[in-house]
Amino acid sequence: MAATMSDEDDAALVARCLHGDGAAWGVLVQRYQRLVYAIVRRVGLDEHGAADVFQTVFARLVQHLPRLADPSRLQAWIVTTAKREALLQRKLARRSLSMTRSEDESDEPSEWDVADESPIAEEALSALQQLNQLRVALDRLDERCRSLLLLLFRDEDERLSYDEVARRQGTSVGSIGPTRSRCLDKLRTLAT
Repeated sequence: MAATMSDEDDAALVARCLHGDGAAWGVLVQRYQRLVYAIVRRVGLDEHGAADVFQTVFARLVQHLPRLADPSRLQAWIVTTAKREALLQRKLARRSLSMTRSEDESDEPSEWDVADESPIAEEALSALQQLNQLRVALDRLDERCRSLLLLLFRDEDERLSYDEVARRQGTSVGSIGPTRSRCLDKLRTLAT
């Protein structure tokens, strides 16, 4: 399988960006957009606030890219920046809090919509980072493994039988288990 730019590590992509490679920038943004969005939503911002933070994080990254001391630690920089910006946005939003009611039963008193005031727990951030690593690794898998794992690991209410997975993959039911095992091994390697 030929290596693609999305297979490159962060340090290599940063180097490409510093040389004006717009495609490398696109890969970096795509790699981390879900993580930034997840952090922001965890803080309790709405979609508009999330979009503002997303834009700010990547605008700051453009400015700081030449000064990153260790480009291999880009993910840590993005997480820290996203967390700080999200908390700042939440603080600013509190100053102009919208007092709209939740959509509850109209004849019963409703509670007011207020964002979660607790700080982002480090374990929640760690879980978001691990999820992002898994998503990036899944994107880097070959199409056959990626589609098999996506078919096998669905939400409980959407799970497919091995017969259905085999039919969709165009393979026998007996090959699903061994292929799944090989694909998970590849995923583990890519995620580390």
